[in-house]
Amino acid sequence: MAAEELPDYTVVETIDDIEIRQYRPMILASVTVEGDRDEAVNKAFRILAGFIFGDNQSRGEIAMTAPVTQAPSEKIAMTAPVTQSAAAGARWRVDFMMPSKYTLETLPKPNDPRISITRTEPSRAVAIRFSGRITDANFEKHKRTLDAFVEGRGLVTDGAAQFAYYNGPFTPFFMRRNEVIYRLADGDGDG
Repeated sequence: MAAEELPDYTVVETIDDIEIRQYRPMILASVTVEGDRDEAVNKAFRILAGFIFGDNQSRGEIAMTAPVTQAPSEKIAMTAPVTQSAAAGARWRVDFMMPSKYTLETLPKPNDPRISITRTEPSRAVAIRFSGRITDANFEKHKRTLDAFVEGRGLVTDGAAQFAYYNGPFTPFFMRRNEVIYRLADGDGDG
């Protein structure tokens, strides 16, 4: 996935496999679906992939004509990672970061009403990176390590843990980049 755009962040501090990061704002396309973690990410990925592969309304400059018909669609470049976090009940929120060339005003509008578009604020986060299979057990193992770090440092998180997937399904498991990430409450993680 080296050719895909990644989130813009600066590593503030590194402790073993854990990083405290400062993220710049980004635009996210998000959908919330029901199911277990694995089922939900697959279901949500299909919805969001439809949006970036052209199920949208381009906001590019188009001359006005009569009669008005459907706006053309636009393909959006894939970025990494795909992130997933638990929502209320047996639901999961899955986010695709949009390429940095877009603003809220220029990003094509999704045709699917289940997709929401938001712009994040600058934020700090704590993350642990690991390779391997994207199983519940592997994520939970690394989440426990990150939880212990957060507690030991007295950091305050802002929301549920996010699971980040950087590679496609055909990447050998030992070469995959995965992460567990917590956003930090304002003012926390100053190192």
